[in-house]
Amino acid sequence: MHSINGRGTWMVSKLALEHLKKSGNPHILNISPPLSIEEKWFAPFPAYTIAKYNMSLCVLGMAGELRGQGIAVNALWPLTMIETAALKIADKGNDESRRSRTPDIMADAAHHILTQPSTKFTGNFCLDELLLRKSGVTDFEKYNNTPGTKPEDLSLDFFLDDKQLRELDELRKAQSKPKL
Repeated sequence: MHSINGRGTWMVSKLALEHLKKSGNPHILNISPPLSIEEKWFAPFPAYTIAKYNMSLCVLGMAGELRGQGIAVNALWPLTMIETAALKIADKGNDESRRSRTPDIMADAAHHILTQPSTKFTGNFCLDELLLRKSGVTDFEKYNNTPGTKPEDLSLDFFLDDKQLRELDELRKAQSKPKL
């Protein structure tokens, strides 16, 4: 796990640098969580948390290191569980109780990040729904794996940052108010 997540992130990024330098809008995007250093994330599964946070530390360090070369380095993390093949295997038998989103939300958020100017959008730890809401998306029903699931009933992912959750809650409330 540690060889892939932390070391793999660093190695692939390092080996891609020469190609990225030739790009018109170079980006490195890690699927890694915001750095929320709280015991509640480490206590249940320390090895996994450390492995994922290694990837986030790569974002933090490489964003600073590569900013001057115009190469953006960002992280993207899902608010909710994403219905992937891995989740289906790991959580076998809980399909009915799990309220997840489709991978489309992560794809749309990644597209948004990767189309930003690399010289201006770097060093960010983005939460999929928060990023998309800030960019003007208001229809999140299309991402629900089970149609009609209310946002508060979705199964949340791990490693969520309290500050981002508060900001998302405020945006949801503001965007749900009827326009006069």
